[in-house]
Amino acid sequence: MEYILIGEIVNTFGIKGELKVKSYTDFNEVRFGKDQTLYIKFHNAYQEVCVHSYREHKGHVLVAFKDLLDINKVEKYIGCEIYVSEEDLHELDEGEYYFRDLVGCKVQLHGEIIGEVTEVMDYPANEVLRIQMKDKEILLPFVEAFVLDVDLDKELITIDVIEGML
Repeated sequence: MEYILIGEIVNTFGIKGELKVKSYTDFNEVRFGKDQTLYIKFHNAYQEVCVHSYREHKGHVLVAFKDLLDINKVEKYIGCEIYVSEEDLHELDEGEYYFRDLVGCKVQLHGEIIGEVTEVMDYPANEVLRIQMKDKEILLPFVEAFVLDVDLDKELITIDVIEGML
């Protein structure tokens, strides 16, 4: 089974087993919703857990798992990562992409391959592509003004930029 990283446990919250999670997903309500099955990577093994409750608080996700509703049962998970099964990923609307699908795509400008996406960063205004070129690295906002086409089958992103951007 393939697992997709969706968050990291940064601390406990209160005494009733809630965990403070730094989320790496745009779908918090879906991923951390009640009764969702998730996996905590603990000592290099994936431990299946079921969500008891979820809420957001000061930029973090607070989540509690069934059968782990006590701070003494969850403290050991601080620093662990939370995953979802690849089978549980849902289809995205047209024009939406999972970050993992964009990483590794070649980047084309005016018909010439100029680099490769090495990372997708999520910022409040928009996502940003980190593109490794031959001699430098650039950051490109993932917006319609610069990204003309994304072809996941060909692993190719076609861009257009303004003068001085490269």
